[in-house]
Amino acid sequence: MSDDVWAEQDTTPDAIEAAMREMLRTRHAANERLAPARVLNLVVIVDREWKGEIANRLERAGRYHGSRTIVCTVQEGRTTLDATATVSYDNPEDKLGVMWEKIEIDLGPGHLLALQTIIDPIVVSGLPTVLWSPHRHDDAIRALLPLIDVILLDSDDFPSAADAFERVFSVRDHAYVIDLAWLRTTPWRERLAASFDLPSRLQALRHVDELDIRHRDGSSASALLLAGWLASRLGWEAAPLELHALDRREGELANGDREVKIVMRESHQEAPGLAGVKISCRPELSLSLERGWGGLDATEKLGDGSVKQWKILGASRGEGGILGDGIRQALLREPTYWPALNAARELCNL
Repeated sequence: MSDDVWAEQDTTPDAIEAAMREMLRTRHAANERLAPARVLNLVVIVDREWKGEIANRLERAGRYHGSRTIVCTVQEGRTTLDATATVSYDNPEDKLGVMWEKIEIDLGPGHLLALQTIIDPIVVSGLPTVLWSPHRHDDAIRALLPLIDVILLDSDDFPSAADAFERVFSVRDHAYVIDLAWLRTTPWRERLAASFDLPSRLQALRHVDELDIRHRDGSSASALLLAGWLASRLGWEAAPLELHALDRREGELANGDREVKIVMRESHQEAPGLAGVKISCRPELSLSLERGWGGLDATEKLGDGSVKQWKILGASRGEGGILGDGIRQALLREPTYWPALNAARELCNL
């Protein structure tokens, strides 16, 4: 990859847009096989002290990134805009090439209320615009709501799952919501669904009587969303779970004329999200999935007492993969998230 770079201190949005337009024009004139990517805009609002970590996460997202990525770095005490614009591209000789654009803007907290006037001239018009503000910055989010189409958030980053779910509902009428906590449950949902996909296993879902979910400290939203997904798909009657110390939740949900016991508890692990899921369908079988090295460790116990164990390779996407999935989801629509979220809110007594 090659880069063309422009930088200016105490600049303006119009100057940034003009510089980006000139770099694209100059590079295309030098090589007519190059064309700018035009899929979506990605706007990221970060605190200056976390800029490096967020940049690493964006880098690990791989091929799923914005055609034009605008990173706004918030620095206390700053009153002017400093900007760096970069156009990255290959130099193909016999095929078409794509130019990717990144703009980094250093600004102060006082700019956040008027952030729409800064971002609007810089985004590529006619493309979906995605907003990700991992450190929240509510003023910036409110300012940009008229401009964006999709908001990327992480329910596991909020002080509580209840706060996170309320935030989702507060912005759902303004932008399509993509929840990284929900995407962390994807490997678990896929494996559970695949395990019961056989006709001989579908009947067992009628006899689920216990669901045990373990999650990292601070990832109760992921656990509630997984339980909400099962409840919404299997027709369980969602009801508030009792909250105990250490974020342990317990309760029983009605499943026709049966009861399903739900237990959620914390587990020590480094990665955000789930640590283990066990679903019991007595007397037919129980299935346990545990996070392990290289994938998920599965254990299946059948009604005749036999036990099977195997490794599900490559189940984890990693945090970079989760973010990449979130950006990709901006072009898709997830039909099962909202029913799962509504059930999760019931489990939280919202």
